Amino acid sequence: MQIRILVVDDEQDNCDYLKLVLMREGYDVVTTTDPTKTVEILRSADFHLVILDMMMPVMSGTEVLEQIRKYDTDVAVIVATAYPTVDTAVASLKNQASDYVKKPMEPDQFLGAVRNALAKKGLSQDPEADLHRAIGRTIRDARKTQDLTLKQLARRTGLSVSLLSQIERAESSASISSLYKIASALQLRMGELFGDT
Repeated sequence: MQIRILVVDDEQDNCDYLKLVLMREGYDVVTTTDPTKTVEILRSADFHLVILDMMMPVMSGTEVLEQIRKYDTDVAVIVATAYPTVDTAVASLKNQASDYVKKPMEPDQFLGAVRNALAKKGLSQDPEADLHRAIGRTIRDARKTQDLTLKQLARRTGLSVSLLSQIERAESSASISSLYKIASALQLRMGELFGDT
């Protein structure tokens, strides 16, 4: 699924920079320097995330966020500000902002906030890779909890150490048969490998 993000910032340089950073990660990005057009743009397409500057001359970020929430109560919103205050933080959280971050941000920190905001909505650029990582992490955690080495788990399952290592590191997707063998060897229900408790 293509994740679509709207950047609302009155400074064109900020819009261009954020667009570049986000597009490098594969996101579809639309920008506007006119906060009064935010809801109109949101109506034009399905957006998954809005990155909203708090301090703008025409309308404050708080006013824009209130308008966004009147139109769409589900879209994720990250509020960004160079001048964080308790009042703007409270107003952002009251209007269900996904995050409230201080500008300027390092690209890694910014992208982490984007991924977290999208994850809270169950969205991902690559849900299949996320699933493989989650399965691998569950297997590794269960194996370590039981003090098993990869070699010992390989002996229990009849699978190669190399394959088990690749599954744990999400470098290879496991067949249902392999997952069943691993779950049985670790005394887990199959659903637990997929995060179903």
